Amino acid sequence: MPLKRVRAKKALGQHFLTDPLIAERIADTIPECYRTIPVLEIGPGMGILTQSLAERCPDLYLLEIDPESIDYLRVAFPSLYAEGRIVKGDILRCPDAELIPRKPDAPFVMTGNYPYNISGRLFFKLYEWHHRVPCCTGMLQKEVAERLTAAPGSRTYGILSVLLRVWYNAEYLFTVDKSDFNPPPKVHGGVLRLTRNERQTLECDEALLVRVVKTAFNQRRKTLRNALRSLFPDDFDFSSETLFPLRAEQLDVADFIRLTSLLSAITPTLPN
Repeated sequence: MPLKRVRAKKALGQHFLTDPLIAERIADTIPECYRTIPVLEIGPGMGILTQSLAERCPDLYLLEIDPESIDYLRVAFPSLYAEGRIVKGDILRCPDAELIPRKPDAPFVMTGNYPYNISGRLFFKLYEWHHRVPCCTGMLQKEVAERLTAAPGSRTYGILSVLLRVWYNAEYLFTVDKSDFNPPPKVHGGVLRLTRNERQTLECDEALLVRVVKTAFNQRRKTLRNALRSLFPDDFDFSSETLFPLRAEQLDVADFIRLTSLLSAITPTLPN
């Protein structure tokens, strides 16, 4: 007897992928060198991607918030359920130690056809998990995937573009037509891959770096001299640094680290 299809819920940002060949392409975006560590699929829905992942990744875990999808997955993937690998939970609220059951400190790959309504918040979480997640792949709205992987000088380059590149190499891989989803979203999907770069430590205060990046892009049309003025002392000589006549979108990660180090040196304690 065929399983009853799960009803897509707008409140959860669900758009189920329908083409198994595309699911295979997404599963193949995980490099073979990472397939032996735990792989966490976010929002598996009815498991079209799960099937392809299970064929490639022996240590697979599913995290799903929707009770109806959980019931479907338990029947569709009984071995995963029996082994405690299907977990009901909210990726944005799940304690870090519970992301991979029984493996609180284990590194893991994150993948999925990510719910459209949490994509930005989810990748801020990935930034926090960079020490545990050496590789992240998956599908988002096309414009979001383009923004997350954008390079300096691009119109779509923004806060997360910079922060993710602190710890990751970012690639936009391919586009998925909106007709390949049920229900069809208003925009196409985009598949990306993030893999850890060689940086092991940060040459500046990380919390201050995040603050500098956010402040710079919150007024992205202004030069850095004006956008960051509130962070510097009133008597600071902005002509002493060649980056200040530029706008945020023109700076790479090294430039933002340089600015943060400069700010930290002249203002050891900043107001909140």
